[in-house]
Amino acid sequence: MSKETGKRGRPVVAGSARQSRLDARAQRAAQGLSTGRGRPANQTSARQAKLAEKAAKIAAGIEIKRGAPKKMATAEPVSA
Repeated sequence: MSKETGKRGRPVVAGSARQSRLDARAQRAAQGLSTGRGRPANQTSARQAKLAEKAAKIAAGIEIKRGAPKKMATAEPVSA
């Protein structure tokens, strides 16, 4: 009943260009640097400024409320 199974899949070539790229990416990730995946963010954009402001508020301990502010009820009398 016991079957001997070998390695499955395509074999890894140690000196290939892909393996060297993967090794370089792993080293950058271990150092905490960018791994170069995805589109880089524009640090001068309005969105990045907004995100930095939000992160600063969180770091300062200021409460961040989600969504739009609640509408305040007005005390104007309704004339019929």
